[in-house]
Amino acid sequence: MIAEKTKAVQGRDIVRMATEKPMSEAAQGKEAESHLVPASMPPNPEVGAKAARRRFTAEYKLRILKQADACTEPGSLGALLRREGLYASNLKTWRRQRDEGVLSALKPKKRGRKEMVRNPLIEDNEKLRRENERLTERLRRAEIIIDVQKKVSQMLGAPPERTEEGGNG
Repeated sequence: MIAEKTKAVQGRDIVRMATEKPMSEAAQGKEAESHLVPASMPPNPEVGAKAARRRFTAEYKLRILKQADACTEPGSLGALLRREGLYASNLKTWRRQRDEGVLSALKPKKRGRKEMVRNPLIEDNEKLRRENERLTERLRRAEIIIDVQKKVSQMLGAPPERTEEGGNG
């Protein structure tokens, strides 16, 4: 098992040496010192916890569409897409949005729940309803106090005092 690993490592070194350009003596000295670090590190296969969503500005979209429209030679459009890291579906969507003439479609849309626009009359109605409830409760308390005062005056035998309005007080 160890012999197999050693042969595999030696085989990779031979292939690497055959494909590399000849190095100067100074570079060979540095390579001899850095024999612990492999010549080419493999990419990190670890995937991030959460992928970052790409957002494209309207200016970027229009610039890419102009470049894509200027691509006339075979393979030039594919090269543009690879260089920018885009898909053909991006171009299709952006072209449709541009052709519809909807400028807001070229700007990134805010994600998530849309904000509801409240009618100002609803807010005034709620305010008046709360005030009505508060005044109704205050009136109920005042009527209870008046009833208690009437009963106390009847128990003491004193006639209820007349108010200026002519009602019982």
